[in-house]
Amino acid sequence: MPAKTTTTPGPEADAPAEAVVPLMRGVAVLRELTGAGGAMRLSELERATGLARSTVDRVVATLVRMGYARLDGRDAILTPRVMELGNACLAALRLPALLGARADALADELDESVSLAVADRDGIRFIHQATRRRAMSLSFRIGDLLPAERTAPGPLFAAEWTDADWQRWRERRAADPEDRSFTAVPAAPHRAPDEDFVRRAERAAEEGWSLDDQLIEPGLVAVSVPVRAPGTRRVVCVANVVSHTSRHTAAELRDTLLPRLRTAVAAMEGELRRAPAADPGPPPAGLALWTGASKQELGREFIESLARGLTVLTAFGEGRAELTLTEVAKATGLARATARRALITYEHLGLVGPGRPRQTFALTPRVLSLGFPPLSRTTLPRIATPHLAALAERVHDSTALAVLTDGGDEIQYTAGVATHHLMSVDMTVGTRRPARLTAAGRVLTGRYEGGFAFVDEELEQGLRSVAVPVRDRTGRVVAALGIATHTARRTAEECVRDLAPELTATAALVEADLRVAARFTRVPLS
Repeated sequence: MPAKTTTTPGPEADAPAEAVVPLMRGVAVLRELTGAGGAMRLSELERATGLARSTVDRVVATLVRMGYARLDGRDAILTPRVMELGNACLAALRLPALLGARADALADELDESVSLAVADRDGIRFIHQATRRRAMSLSFRIGDLLPAERTAPGPLFAAEWTDADWQRWRERRAADPEDRSFTAVPAAPHRAPDEDFVRRAERAAEEGWSLDDQLIEPGLVAVSVPVRAPGTRRVVCVANVVSHTSRHTAAELRDTLLPRLRTAVAAMEGELRRAPAADPGPPPAGLALWTGASKQELGREFIESLARGLTVLTAFGEGRAELTLTEVAKATGLARATARRALITYEHLGLVGPGRPRQTFALTPRVLSLGFPPLSRTTLPRIATPHLAALAERVHDSTALAVLTDGGDEIQYTAGVATHHLMSVDMTVGTRRPARLTAAGRVLTGRYEGGFAFVDEELEQGLRSVAVPVRDRTGRVVAALGIATHTARRTAEECVRDLAPELTATAALVEADLRVAARFTRVPLS
């Protein structure tokens, strides 16, 4: 899908007097990076945001310090750590955790892609995806925003819109008739009359389901059913089955898959009724102290008000869906005045809204626009590669990530960074080696002690290798990080003394990124 250009208004436009301008600028940079797929040249960020280059440089430097981005030459690149902002939103929402397994089971049963979507003003935003892998597969990601009128879930949400909601929708349609502001979808080939969507919403209200017959893109069809909250019966999310006309027509979706979707939705509503109250885990701690220390270390290049503002979002989470100002300040360690100004800023930007109890605040699904979509389909090799590159630069030897093959007797390299020596070690991606003769293989088959494995000239004369495990969120070993060197470069003692600690530290960084990335998404190992 070709990239679309958008014109971003100045981030301070119409902002309240107490809004935090550096925070608005940081959010603008994150949104532009998100819309560009997670990476942009600094000069492009300058043009897209309308900010001065010096401001862009300081914003990016702050994001790098927070671990939300990294610099590769003149490119700013989002990192998995930024997903903690979206994770806070999804955890507070609870729907992916409560309903995701039901959506996954339905996708397996139907052999079709199934998603869960929530309303985001006059659009819909995905919060869970169970995607079938085919040559023609669903390309939408968790966090992607779509115009309501071009989707199956849209009419079901619109059935509950107020007059103000409809007015806002019409204003957006008039200002953006080709949907250029929705970077996740192709531009609208032609504009359907507004009354078409009004009628679809009325029909959805009467029938309790909705159909998308190639509204987003030719060949794409979908059917949706609302999931309603216990007691109020308001729509909390919509379950959506997506297919292609080569597999099902829209009519076939309605006739054959809709009954099974309704059964699954009934089970989802049962899960909501039975769900116990959320257990609020500990909020993040020491954030205000960390930002203060970073400001002292980096000086003017670190925008403390931006970093502190972003930490406010992480105060929310499971069991902390609605927080008072006092609770936000306590969770972050920020002064009440600082937390208050950040919340005012987020209300202006549509990232925070009023909670259900009076005097509380809640995150909106728009928080997912801050870096989540382009990283929601990351892989372990993509997560590991920047860390492997940094490690290779420090130790001046080739580094690699390996996984165990299905047979269990071989390893396969899935990521690697080579160093430039006349005698180089072949750790090319895709290469297989016998597991019993490699350090990575011994890690992956459980044959290692002291947290690492060392192999001395067993695979090939003159070759030494060291490897450590990489563990997932459950503690299971899923991959191995390794360094290979020549006997002429390091003694066996030096390999153990110098390389094993470097590998252990690097594996910890990879695991930290993996924990964040895999909280609400599947992270393939290769």
